[in-house]
Amino acid sequence: MLKRVITPAELATAKKDFEECRNVVIVCHTSPDGDAIGSSLALYEYLKRKGKQVTVIVPNYFPDFLHWMKDADKIVRFDWQKTASYTALKMADLICCLDFNDLRRIDDLGVAVSRIRCKRLLIDHHLDPDRKPFAHIISHPELSSTCELLFRLFDALGETDKLTLAAAEDLYAGMATDTGFFSFNSNDPDIFVIISELLRKGIDKDRINRQIQNNFSPDRLRLIGYVLYEKLKVFTDLHASLFAIKKEELTQFHYLKGDMEGIVNMPLQIKGHKLSIALREDTERPLIRVSTRSVDDFPCNEFCAEFFNGGGHKNAAGGTLECSMEEAIDIAMKGLEAWRERLADAPVEEAKKEEI
Repeated sequence: MLKRVITPAELATAKKDFEECRNVVIVCHTSPDGDAIGSSLALYEYLKRKGKQVTVIVPNYFPDFLHWMKDADKIVRFDWQKTASYTALKMADLICCLDFNDLRRIDDLGVAVSRIRCKRLLIDHHLDPDRKPFAHIISHPELSSTCELLFRLFDALGETDKLTLAAAEDLYAGMATDTGFFSFNSNDPDIFVIISELLRKGIDKDRINRQIQNNFSPDRLRLIGYVLYEKLKVFTDLHASLFAIKKEELTQFHYLKGDMEGIVNMPLQIKGHKLSIALREDTERPLIRVSTRSVDDFPCNEFCAEFFNGGGHKNAAGGTLECSMEEAIDIAMKGLEAWRERLADAPVEEAKKEEI
């Protein structure tokens, strides 16, 4: 029995919205990850079985290692398929916004969504949602993933028995990827109760894990080696690390979207490490994408909000910088110095003496 997280008001909202809608558009954040795609396709499957007309629109490309999911080939890319996107949006009487807390997180698609006069429902697990654009909000930052939140919503609606195998696979994939395959943000026993329910649906979690983790090219392995050997800077006194990679370097390794996935986690394998920062020059737009990961009590989200125009979760957050890579590295270094007290075991003065 799962503890009740969905409030009666949220439950009533979801039930009413799902019953009254006829044409639904589901959107998720830019550069969609496993949780964004998993939750979108799970809700797509659920609403299709209820007889609704449903379209999933993503802002841009999502990684190859997620294309195995059922109906992933039906997802519409806003950056490539403008006509199909606008047609679906104009017909919509409900837009479900999944795995982001602000329409700015979906770039140009957010502008299009904001101009459509229909009901918008936000289902998300990020902190501090912007409430203005949404008619209804189901927000639970305490949960591991939007996929966990969606399962709990289905459970509260009394409809988990109607979940298809495909939807169960989608939900597991999203929970797994947003917790580093249950290595962080996953100490709530309910998470494993949910997994057991998904296993009863018939999912093969080992196969799903392989499809996500063991689905890369040889170039991806060479890229990892290059990043760790040539680019990684370790600051022992701060228990932190930083790597920065430019788009011409990515091109050398025939970079595909998703090839950098998970590399930012690797420095956390260093004994005593608290923070890992990754800076990547975007291959399509003139900006620097920032990813951070941490352990224990170091708040990545606060760090990213202060220095990288971003946010996220306590131990996994990101942001963007509109500057050169050299300037981005300088900003990251200033951030590390500003947060020295939180990162270093020794008091600030003592750490400075050791450096001298």
